[in-house]
Amino acid sequence: MKRTHRQLSEGILMTDQYQLTMAQLYFRQGLHTMPAQFEYFYRNNPSYGSHQAGYTILAGTGSLFEWMAEERFSENEIAYLRQQTGRCGTPLFHRDFLDWLLLEGNFEQIRVQGLQEGRVAHPTVPLLTVMGPFAMAQILETPLLNHMNFQTLIATKAARMRQTAGGQPILEFGLRRAQGYGGNTGVRGALIGGVEASSNVGVSHALGFDPKGTHAHSMVQAFSALGGGELGAFRAYAEIYPDDCLLLVDTINTLESGIPNAIRVFEELRRKGHTPVGIRLDSGDLAYLALKAAQALNSAGFTETTIVLSNQLDEMVIWQILSQIRSEAPRLGMAPEAIIKRLVFGVGTALITSQGAAALDGVYKLTAVKDSGQWQPAIKISETAGKTINPGAKQIWRLYDRRDKAVCDVLAMEDERLDEVSELQLHHPVDFNVQRTLKREELSRVERLCIDLPRHGPDSPLEDSIAQMRLRRDQDLERLDDGVKRMVNPHIYHVSLTRKLWELKQKLVRERSFIANQ
Repeated sequence: MKRTHRQLSEGILMTDQYQLTMAQLYFRQGLHTMPAQFEYFYRNNPSYGSHQAGYTILAGTGSLFEWMAEERFSENEIAYLRQQTGRCGTPLFHRDFLDWLLLEGNFEQIRVQGLQEGRVAHPTVPLLTVMGPFAMAQILETPLLNHMNFQTLIATKAARMRQTAGGQPILEFGLRRAQGYGGNTGVRGALIGGVEASSNVGVSHALGFDPKGTHAHSMVQAFSALGGGELGAFRAYAEIYPDDCLLLVDTINTLESGIPNAIRVFEELRRKGHTPVGIRLDSGDLAYLALKAAQALNSAGFTETTIVLSNQLDEMVIWQILSQIRSEAPRLGMAPEAIIKRLVFGVGTALITSQGAAALDGVYKLTAVKDSGQWQPAIKISETAGKTINPGAKQIWRLYDRRDKAVCDVLAMEDERLDEVSELQLHHPVDFNVQRTLKREELSRVERLCIDLPRHGPDSPLEDSIAQMRLRRDQDLERLDDGVKRMVNPHIYHVSLTRKLWELKQKLVRERSFIANQ
């Protein structure tokens, strides 16, 4: 794709056609500047087939805000829209609408509230609330979903891998298997969710991280073809990188060739005053090979060298490897945890593609419009009860029990203060018969989740560091019940409505249904 075409496709026209046709309709009807409110949420946690997520890690806001700050309709985009025709050959977009886009087609008047990046999120909970002129808020739908859905999906997968790895470092190696430029945004989500670093050079530097990597099988293959052999390849690598020497040992024969040759080179480095980093295993029974590698390295006095494991790893494979090491290490006379402390996991395809759950079903729905100074709630009714949206301007609260564990997220009307009431009447979002009452003394605290997310300034998501997002992630996961974090069949985290919001929702459903039946 030509550079100019890539700029066009990744700029403000990175939206769906129907966003523009609706925006023109709003313009023709005089609704384009009417304040509107949209909410971003997702309906279901990712399910990977044999295992499921019980939560997500919100990611993408910072890169979305960066895109919004840079993009606007210019003469270049308007020229393309001006050429577009309808079925009868007449211009699809009228001149007055295009003139307005050229003058006002930017996101400067858009306000956003919501959860901060890195926080734990749950289905149906509004994660971002967008407020602004109807037409531009509508056009924002597609790029917002593009930024938020994918990064949240990858951050969640990374968090699950980090959980099963038990704190051992995870490196992201997935660029070669990623879907186009999604490899870049995927790295950002992965860093927020739990990986320590990535092999992706460009985006790592852009985000302030040093890229990590070893070497390829091709290096050993080339030296072998030219007569230098595996040992010659290892020595050449060690000569150039004596203090960063990490050798891939499975090109020929891991146990009979790769590990012995690596140890020989490590001994040569040690005699020269250098400390080798370690080895990488990229095929075979990784748990067994890690045990045998640790045995051989220990015997040679390299008791702390790193053992990197890679090759189609996901959270369940990592769990299996650690379980096998804990089971088999004692029979070999080794302490399991001493081996595990040396492990680093290199993950690729399964993470960058969110293997098993390729998309997050995030949506962006209109919930209110402002008419004569008053917000008027909007609702979408579905024959599938769970897809009927929760209307109106809202606030989100998280309830913590006496253990300081999060037990419920509550959707409330904007003017409700759940931190000031002595008793909470909560309703299931769909089933009126499922409700409960919580007394304030049963809770340790009530937290307001949605905050203003300024487009500019020190409190903007643009200024958030990955470290800050990771801290929010860690704090939220620490306060999440272990059952919800379980890898397989996690507990369902409760999301409820206040009675006031429930009654508004039912009132609008009755009114809209009555009108539809007239």
